[in-house]
Amino acid sequence: QEAVYLRRTLRSGRTVRHSGHVIVVGDVNAGAEVVADGDVVVWGHLRGTVHAGAAGDTEAVVCALDLSPTQLRIAGYIATSPARRGESRPEIARIRDGQIVAERWTGKGK
Repeated sequence: QEAVYLRRTLRSGRTVRHSGHVIVVGDVNAGAEVVADGDVVVWGHLRGTVHAGAAGDTEAVVCALDLSPTQLRIAGYIATSPARRGESRPEIARIRDGQIVAERWTGKGK
């Protein structure tokens, strides 16, 4: 799939939709939305709404240096962020056993 590369912060009210992957180098603020048929990678804080695998791809993932979205969707699954405990760290969210799970992002494969 093709990817769109954005080198800026997405502010409240901004929506990005793409039929492939979306890569954001910057923050996705609360009130902003990213919708991709593929993966979503945020090299920054993810505080807005994100939907990866929007066309139904359950293998899609969402990665961010600080994964704390208002709402996170992968394919038809929906989750909200739990209260933050401790320091933020890079995380990857994916579907596992019928639910969205987030775990430390080491960058080593799926």
